[in-house]
This record gives sequence, structure tokens and C-alpha cells, in this order.
Amino acid sequence: MIRPLRTLTVLAVTALSGCGAVYIAPKVSESDANVRVISITADTVAAANTQSYAPKTLPSVFFASAGGGGSLRGAGALPEPTLDTRPNPESIALSVPPAADPGPYRIGTGDVVLIATRSRGSTVEELTGLLAAQNRRQGYTVQDDGAIAIPEVGRVILGGQTLEEAEARVFQTLVENGIDPSFSIEIAEFNSARVAIGGAVAKPAVAPVTLTPLRLDEALAAAGGVATKDLDFATIRIYRDGQLYQIPLSTYLERPDLQRTLLIGGDSIFVDTSYDLDQAQSYFQEQITLTTIRNASRQQALNELQTAVSLRRAELSEQRSNFSAQLELDSVDRDFVYITGEVLKPGRIALPFGRQASLTDTLLGGSGYSVEKANPSQIYVLRDSPDPRDGGKVTAWHLNAKNPANLILATKFQMRPNDIVFVEEQPITKWNRTIQQIIPTLITTSIAAATN
Repeated sequence: MIRPLRTLTVLAVTALSGCGAVYIAPKVSESDANVRVISITADTVAAANTQSYAPKTLPSVFFASAGGGGSLRGAGALPEPTLDTRPNPESIALSVPPAADPGPYRIGTGDVVLIATRSRGSTVEELTGLLAAQNRRQGYTVQDDGAIAIPEVGRVILGGQTLEEAEARVFQTLVENGIDPSFSIEIAEFNSARVAIGGAVAKPAVAPVTLTPLRLDEALAAAGGVATKDLDFATIRIYRDGQLYQIPLSTYLERPDLQRTLLIGGDSIFVDTSYDLDQAQSYFQEQITLTTIRNASRQQALNELQTAVSLRRAELSEQRSNFSAQLELDSVDRDFVYITGEVLKPGRIALPFGRQASLTDTLLGGSGYSVEKANPSQIYVLRDSPDPRDGGKVTAWHLNAKNPANLILATKFQMRPNDIVFVEEQPITKWNRTIQQIIPTLITTSIAAATN
């Protein structure tokens, strides 16, 4: 026969009295002399962060670039033009090249870009090897792929850009690399766009096209002027984009508009005193042949550079992959913090490379604490004293996150290796767990009492 409910209640009370402490919940307490509890405030966060710690860094292979400096091979000096005199004809037809609009100067291969910084010391210290020189001005040669190689920053593509566009590109690159973008940029040497002058001139030369448009009279002046006394039977021939134009020297001297003919990069000028068109063509053919040789040489050097970069990139990729595999196998020396208590995923969390981790990173990086079971007002960071003379004393940094606004303090609290983050349980959670342990005992005791 089953006994009345009053009998079961008596048995439950008896079971509880006989069980003693049914459930013991972990709790941080200062009852132990070795534990000191300190509330996390704006002032105590600063004190906690004073404990020195240098985060481990990634291997240098993660900061290496596959590119490199240096310049590609050239094709040597221009050959001397071939001269073959012919009798002068009676007249030369005027053929003027079409008007050209070069637009703003665009940076090209071979140009030397000068980057200068402000003179104050802190800027140079931040830029270190990037722009530092005795006068804080450093030149960079634009390579065949249109890039300049800046130490500690990498390759920046400037080819085909105006000065304004290049300045914006360098500014963006410096900002992305965390460097003070206080600088000025200019072109120190113009080598990408040039005009060749040969024939009956004082000194055959190559005149660069700069920010200021190059005119025909300026190009001839750069070559020392026309070197002939027979001005009536001399001709200025201009080769441009596969077309040959000619201006009789006498007409040229009479017309200022012809003297100010605008030249563009790649033009070739030949002053002919014998009206030998074949001779002029020979000179231009030499220019074309030399350009072809240079292009072939540069293309070969560029292919070699690309091969070297590909090999270097593969090597870097393999080294990085090996390091990642070591991380997965837990064979890399790391610093860890630990999280336990009423959290969704207890365990250890690796401190990041190259930067500090905060208490918020640890709480949220471990999936956070249980909203139903955790007591947000009782979050602790347990930290052992670094001083061996303290005899293993532990500081419990207490965060009261009952008001979520206090989590701002957690974003400023820096973690240290072997810190333990502990989140206490809510009182109702403790009670529920106590009941869960008691109920099986009550049922067993009641059944036993009922059957006797």
C-alpha cells in the first residue's frame, strides 16, 4: 500500500538533512588570504594594463613582398645616323605635322619620382626607410611595369598617371600601411617621353618631354642649333607615328608658328642639308631598329623578373602554409588565456599575434556567456602575481556587467598570458542544480518507503 503524501514529505526532509551540502557552486571569494578582489574601473584598468607583455609576432615571411627593386636592362646608346649626300632639288614642299594635344604629363618608365617629407623629426621616424635621406628627399625610378618600389611599403603603380593621380595613389598606399601621409611628390628626371634630334645640328641629342610642352625651336636649341651655313637648302624633317613631315629651314625661320610646333614623346627630328630623303629615312630606320631592340631586351628582362617574382611568391606561400599547418597541429609556441564557468564554450583562447587582446575579445571570442545561467554581475579575470615574492597570490579583477555599458571597460582591459576568465552562475541556476541532484534521491527514497 502507498503511504500518504505527508510521509513522502518527511522522507524528503530526512533525505535533505542526511545529504549535507548537496551542490557546491564555484565562487570567487576573498576568504582565502591569497585572493584579492579588485573592481574593474577606468582607474584600475590602467593599473592592470601596466603589467608588461609583448605579444608574439608572426614570422617575417608574412611581411615579405615577392617584388623587388632594381632596373631592367637597357639597349645602349643611339647609333650615329648614316650620311649620303645627294644634289639639292629646286624646291621642298612644306609638310607640317598635325596639331598635337599631349594633355597633362603622365609618368612613364624611366622617370625618377622624388618624394619629400616634412622636416620635423617625428615624421621621418614614422616613415623610417621609406623616405628618409640626408635632406629627407628620396628618388624612385619607375620600372618597366610602371611601379616604384618603396621600402617597407611595397610596389606602387604610378605609370600612366598624372602627378595629381600619383599623389593620390601614394597617399592611399601610405594610409593603408599606417604611415603618416605627409609628403610632396614631383618628377626629378623625365626619361619616359623623349625626342631625338640628329642630322646637321651642333650636337645630336635626346630632349626629354617634361611638364612644360616641348616646342620645335626648344628641341633644336637643346641640340646646339642647326649646324649649316646653307640655310636656303636645309630641311627639318619630323618623323611621327610612321609619317614623315618636312619644313624647309628658310620657311621655318620666317614663321614663328612653325618654330613653336608642338612635339610629343617619340618624335624624331632630322636636319637634312642635302635634301636626301633616303638619308633621313635611314636615320629614322635606325631609330626604329634601336627601339625594337630595346623593347625586346626589356621584354626579356621583364619575363625574367616575373619568373623570379613567381618563384619568390611560391616560396613565401609555402612557408606561410607550413606555418599555418603548424598552428593547426598546435606546435607553435603561443600565449593562451582560459575561460570557464557559465560560458557557452569553456576552453582556452590563443592570444593574437602582433596586438593586444581585450577582455571583450575573450568573452565574445569564446562565444560569450550563457544569458540564462550566467550572473553578468560576477565576471572575474583571475591573474597570478608576476612577482615570485608574492607567494602565488591571485588578483581577481571583478567586472560587473549587469549594466552592459560597463562592457566598455572590458574593451580596454588587456589580457595577459594564463589569465583565467571566470563567470559565476545565477542564484536560480544554483538552486535548479541543487533540485536536480535532490529529485533522483527523493524518488528513490519514496519508492523504497512505499514498497516497505
